[in-house]
Amino acid sequence: MKRNRLSLLTLAVVSALIAAPLANAVEDAATPRLGAIERSEAKRATELLDRAVDSLQKNGPEKSFAAFNDPKGPFIDGAYYVFAVGLDGFMYADGAAPIGLAGKNQIDLRDAAGNPLIANLLVQANKNPSGTIEYHWLNRVSNHIESKVSLYRKVGNTIVCVGYYTPRASMEEAQDLLAKAVALLKKSGENVAFAAFNNPQGSFMHNDQYVFAIGIDDGKYRASGAAPQLTGMDVRGLKDAAGKPLIEEMITLAKQKGNGSVDYVWRNPATNAVETKHSLIQRVDDVVLGVGYYTK
Repeated sequence: MKRNRLSLLTLAVVSALIAAPLANAVEDAATPRLGAIERSEAKRATELLDRAVDSLQKNGPEKSFAAFNDPKGPFIDGAYYVFAVGLDGFMYADGAAPIGLAGKNQIDLRDAAGNPLIANLLVQANKNPSGTIEYHWLNRVSNHIESKVSLYRKVGNTIVCVGYYTPRASMEEAQDLLAKAVALLKKSGENVAFAAFNNPQGSFMHNDQYVFAIGIDDGKYRASGAAPQLTGMDVRGLKDAAGKPLIEEMITLAKQKGNGSVDYVWRNPATNAVETKHSLIQRVDDVVLGVGYYTK
């Protein structure tokens, strides 16, 4: 009876973590809530966009576009920069590549996934004078292709944009972190490893990526980087937002093959959205270690 009460409490707590973003999405699909990390990124992009729009309205196109293109100017801040596009697709300014992209018609420009970036932007801006557009682009700071969200505003015949890169780890990064977690557990033992996995400021927690550890025999969390308060709870009965018994599947996979991948839907701690998650798992003695990566 005691175990049943604990299991019910566990599932209620974890289900609440999953269900909240779903409720928010239903209540306000047009303006979904962002996680703390993405909210901070969006805030910085919005502030830069505000300044760019203000400059364009006060100083005019010629002076503003020159400022947007200036690599040492006030409109470039690391991965944050301004780009401005005419309604015909002409790129007036691009802080990241003023020589490569600015000064040319970029109506046929595509993102890293092959999607028509500028054409889609023009279609969307024609419907809504302000909003966001998502695509895949090179982050010149990290030198990686990453998911990006650009906020845009239509000012006269110009669309002014500022984007931010969403905190989304890749499969390769998940593989690397899992290997690092396995190595630490084998070298330093459970106490040291689980404390490290649960440390929100440690090297095993970054943006939407974290390590979790589950006992194979008792189904209890030994560590859960996104929610350390769940440590010690039996989660064998836990199902994802689509009703999939993900923990049981992980344990079964670990017992049968020792490692593998489990797909399900889960709350992304960085974006605060329920997204498709792919968790890579590996058995180390009587524990299942896992690291996941999210996709939309």
